[in-house]
Amino acid sequence: MKIVEWAKSWSVVSKWGLLAATIILIFDRLTKTWIVHQLELRVGESIDILPFFNLTRVANSGVSFGLFPAGSPWAIGFLFLFSMIVVAFLVRWLWQVDRLSLAIGLGLVIGGAVGNAADRLIYGAVVDFLDFSTLPFPFGFRFIWIFNIADSAVSIGVAILVYDAFFAKEEPKSSTGGAGSAE
Repeated sequence: MKIVEWAKSWSVVSKWGLLAATIILIFDRLTKTWIVHQLELRVGESIDILPFFNLTRVANSGVSFGLFPAGSPWAIGFLFLFSMIVVAFLVRWLWQVDRLSLAIGLGLVIGGAVGNAADRLIYGAVVDFLDFSTLPFPFGFRFIWIFNIADSAVSIGVAILVYDAFFAKEEPKSSTGGAGSAE
């Protein structure tokens, strides 16, 4: 199938997912560019915004929330390649969906994954900056993770996908074809 034909074959529902991915990617890139190039916040520096919220720049070389740090160029390249393979599968899945909740969830995950993958290529690590570590919780618990818009989108997208898997009702399929049909 040619690219133009494939692009025309996307359903309206799937296009909402693409829109969600695009909005997240743009917002993620703009906020990270603002942190790095406008505020010129260096890694480890922090700006107090509210009593419970700071902008604190962190270079996250790990997978998620700093887990499994990958500092070498080979590891960064592997994480980028792995992310793009996952994104390709998610885009293929998005092309076939017929439920809006599923499309939006996939779009959020795709946009967030591409945003963080771009950081790996540009900076060698993901730029994290949203810091709620001073937010008081009961029993001495502290939210120690610093994250970004892309991380938030991935987390919300995954929550929507889980909700969709367990609670969304299957909509009846149309016999006229549509996204992913062989017609």
